Amino acid sequence: MNLPLLSLLIFLPLLAAGLLWLLPLQRVRFAVAGSMVVTLTLATTVLLLYLPAGERFQMIERWSWIAGLKIQYLVAVDGLSVLFLPATALLFLGSLVAGWNAVREAARLHYSLLLLLQSATLGIFCALDTILFFVFWELTLIPLYFLLARWGAHAGSPQVAARYCLIMLAGGVPLLLAFILLASGLPAAGFDLIALLATPLPRASQTTVFLLLLVGFGLKVPLVPLHTWLVQFSLAAPGSLTALLVGLKIGAFGLIRFAVPLAPQAAQDLHWLLAGLGTLAILYGAVGMLAQSNLRVALALASICHVGLAVLGLASFTAQGAQGAVSLLLSFSVATGGAFLLLEFLRQRTGSTDIHALGGAAKTMPLLATGFLICGLAGVGMPGTSSFPGEFMLIIAALQVHTGAGMAALFGLSIAAAGFLALYRRAFFGPARWPAVTQADDLRPREWLVLVALIAMVVLIGIFPGPWIEIVRPSAEAWAAGLGR
Repeated sequence: MNLPLLSLLIFLPLLAAGLLWLLPLQRVRFAVAGSMVVTLTLATTVLLLYLPAGERFQMIERWSWIAGLKIQYLVAVDGLSVLFLPATALLFLGSLVAGWNAVREAARLHYSLLLLLQSATLGIFCALDTILFFVFWELTLIPLYFLLARWGAHAGSPQVAARYCLIMLAGGVPLLLAFILLASGLPAAGFDLIALLATPLPRASQTTVFLLLLVGFGLKVPLVPLHTWLVQFSLAAPGSLTALLVGLKIGAFGLIRFAVPLAPQAAQDLHWLLAGLGTLAILYGAVGMLAQSNLRVALALASICHVGLAVLGLASFTAQGAQGAVSLLLSFSVATGGAFLLLEFLRQRTGSTDIHALGGAAKTMPLLATGFLICGLAGVGMPGTSSFPGEFMLIIAALQVHTGAGMAALFGLSIAAAGFLALYRRAFFGPARWPAVTQADDLRPREWLVLVALIAMVVLIGIFPGPWIEIVRPSAEAWAAGLGR
């Protein structure tokens, strides 16, 4: 195909953001919704055109950008990234619906920033030039800062936004330094990821590059002890924004795409560090979840627990580990992202997501309670839901290579599952004592449609995982082969 589908997909939200300023205010939301529907259609088209049995990188678009520095506009998809495109588009559409009536001031600015964030996120999943990837990576900070600082959930949101962006800007320094070291060590490849994967970096430089990338991406994952921003962010941000940040694990994607394959020998030499960080995240997230009374904070800690499993499975350096990690991260988009969207619906109705201000919510909001239960069960890896195939593959990969860590992971996941069920029971069952709960309305039609779409994905991926896994498998095998496994 000569049509630059990936460029259309990446830059359509930016074009829509510019057009918003020319439209009457009452039409802005509907224009944004139309743009996101078209983006979802394009992302689905890319997925349908992708051939798992074909070349690893497909739909390549390559143009010289800064010729003197060998920096290119280079985008493409493979089995490790193509599924994230429709998942991202669907989650952004759900986020728009979740905040449909919540934006009462500067609506054009709010929606323009949301579309800019969508464009940058899609670019992260498509970029194959390391500097282009870095540009998209840093570009996400601009909309995140303003969306949190101006439309945050409480008066301290501007401070939380500033702290988050400063931490992420600091995390960008080791990423950029690692990419420069790669280009300096392999001048013929430059910043071209395809060429860098084909030409191994000298072993003497790999440890430095791997550690730099691990720190840079680890802040975004987040890995313990680099996770300190997450709890504050989950409390200060609107639920729709938290759904995007927690549901789309671009930090973990960066580990899969760049950190391990670009420094394979160093990654395997430091397998104990990667496995240890993953195991620590599992146990910390699970135990920390038990001490929480706020559902948003509990879900944020649960996400640390389960992304820790992805990191632990990745430390097996096998195709099965890579497949499981991608499958689990994909499930995060629909399950954990969907759970945060439903918590935003709950907050809008009751004013709180703390279990002490809830109780009996299932009586007045049965659809919301059902949807949250399904998304929550998917988050803890219930068989028949979207997370189970990925978690199963990751546990097997971990037990084969790091048996002790795999056993600790099983223990931590069991604690997380029990913690979720305990929190759910206290929030949604029992007597309804508070007026905000007893007078609350259930999901509205547009919210119900988002719920149906998310649950359909959760169940479809869980019951029929084969087609999705087969899309990932050839690229995962190529990923493992590049490590010498």
